[in-house]
Amino acid sequence: MDLLKSLYWFDNALQSGLKKSGFEAVTRAQSLILLNIMVGERRAARIATNLGVSRQAMSQMLAEMEKRGLIIFTADHDDKRAQIVLFSPESRDIRNAALRILARLERELEKRIGVKNVEALRKALGTDWGPYVIDR
Repeated sequence: MDLLKSLYWFDNALQSGLKKSGFEAVTRAQSLILLNIMVGERRAARIATNLGVSRQAMSQMLAEMEKRGLIIFTADHDDKRAQIVLFSPESRDIRNAALRILARLERELEKRIGVKNVEALRKALGTDWGPYVIDR
């Protein structure tokens, strides 16, 4: 539960920072979609799986995000039937603002819990945890 609370802490602070910077709010789901794209996930089906939503729900969310100019779709050269989700050129300003806000949040976290603890968190979170299936 602490990891989930941490995710919410970062996302709430990110949303607040974007609003203070003059950007239109994005939903938590949209924020998580953008984070998926940021870490390299390009297929809508994989993003839907990562977020635990149906492909239909993902299609609706992505369509709304495309309408807002946050993302674009392009052909997948490996699979002609599929499309790749990318950041739109118009999303550059909000992406840069988000990166600055997240960097400030990490510095704030270092002040609150200490640099060594943040480094330990990065190391632990960056480690391959193996498959997510838990044997009973």
